[in-house]
Amino acid sequence: MSDGNFNLFRLGRENIRILHYTWFAFFMTFVVWLGLGPMMPFIKDSLGLTDQQAKVLLILNVAMTIPSRIVVGMLVDRFGPRIMYTIILVLGGLISIAFAWADSYEQLALLRFLSGFIGAGFVVGIRMIGEWFPARQTGIAQGIYGGWGNFGSAGAAMTLPFIAVAMGDSDGWRYAITFASLAAIGYGLLYFFLVTDTPEGSTYHRPKKSGAMEVTSGFDLVLYMLMNVPLFLALALLAWKLSPAQMNLFDQTTTYLIYGLLAAIYLLKVWKIWHVNGHILRNPVPEAQRYKFKQVAILDWAYLVTFGTELAVVSMLAMFYVSWFDIPKVTAALLAGIYPFINLVARPGGGWLSDRIGRKLTLIIIFAGITASFLVLGLVERSWPVWLVVAITIVAGIFSKAGSGAVYAMVPLIQRRMTGQIAGMAGAFGNVGAVFFLTANSVLEYDQFFMLIGVIAGAVFALIFFYLEEPAGREERKLSPRPVAAFETK
Repeated sequence: MSDGNFNLFRLGRENIRILHYTWFAFFMTFVVWLGLGPMMPFIKDSLGLTDQQAKVLLILNVAMTIPSRIVVGMLVDRFGPRIMYTIILVLGGLISIAFAWADSYEQLALLRFLSGFIGAGFVVGIRMIGEWFPARQTGIAQGIYGGWGNFGSAGAAMTLPFIAVAMGDSDGWRYAITFASLAAIGYGLLYFFLVTDTPEGSTYHRPKKSGAMEVTSGFDLVLYMLMNVPLFLALALLAWKLSPAQMNLFDQTTTYLIYGLLAAIYLLKVWKIWHVNGHILRNPVPEAQRYKFKQVAILDWAYLVTFGTELAVVSMLAMFYVSWFDIPKVTAALLAGIYPFINLVARPGGGWLSDRIGRKLTLIIIFAGITASFLVLGLVERSWPVWLVVAITIVAGIFSKAGSGAVYAMVPLIQRRMTGQIAGMAGAFGNVGAVFFLTANSVLEYDQFFMLIGVIAGAVFALIFFYLEEPAGREERKLSPRPVAAFETK
């Protein structure tokens, strides 16, 4: 806002309206996408799935989002967030409806893998909010967008189980997921008419080249190539999980073919990175036009911990409470719903704090808290009272969600014209974290799972402390104060 004041409920300001329209679009993507977690006990009982089959569906639910966030990050920089959010909500909702009425485990697995596409919607809003808010307010605005949108997983936990129970039969979960998906499709169509990509008079800046992120030094070129490796390793890990060595969902020949395909796609990605950036070795980029890709890399690892933890924990928490403390499924779903519920405050709080005391210091404080709280959870025993475990989980969740807000308070300040691609890569790393942590959850006891998160968070804390740099101030655009009609489009 041009006057420097941030009033969340001053709806006469068009950028505030855009913020509300956009966080709700994100909210709907999460209702559809992460509604699987609280629904899993119902699906498991209805279809007679084994524990391992249920855990594989949870892993599949986040796998497709890894490449999707990279691709959507490129597409949103090219085509704009308005059309991309509509496409994601409509297509994602249709896939989710198909999942709800699948009648075999193979169909469930395939459709849940494809449903991960809707999780890429988050990246779209990062670019939209970056266009509508100046740098001095980007932390709080991105935090509200991310935090209130993430609340969709809590919204799903607090509504879908009750819809499933109210239907009164074993197919109740199918109706609950279908209703949520239809709502997402409807809002996706409405969103197209509610927003514009930029304030009036502003230019939507696009990357000079497409297909790979632009970097500005030889060191950054090599680092960018290396930072793509974890994205493909996460997908290879998923293939291993579904191979005869683990789940036996497909045969060993198929597993090797997937490994080969992933290797070929990675080499193609490296070639594209070179095609876009190889010229910098012959004609170095002037110092004044450079940015440091290590900033992107550290934020990627930070988001792997913060959002990866959130996705993994919100997916397994209901089953954890049922398994370890023998409480009813609906009660477990409600207790698990507290974890994403705190996104309403924690993620905006991380963004707000980042605006006030600086991006690096905020991340240092938050990662110290993430490390400590998950290490404590790693000591949990079955004899502990449920209320104490829930309380510690809430503390851990506050730090991890505030960390997500702090990461994305910094993302739009690195290189504006590539905000979608930077947000997409960081977001993809969040899903790499989810795949890794959920895979670990499938082979470890729950206390060991929490301990692993604490150890990895400590390693990322060291990266932030020693290598992250406070971003330089960015030029702030004066936004048009003229309110426009809600359905005015460009």
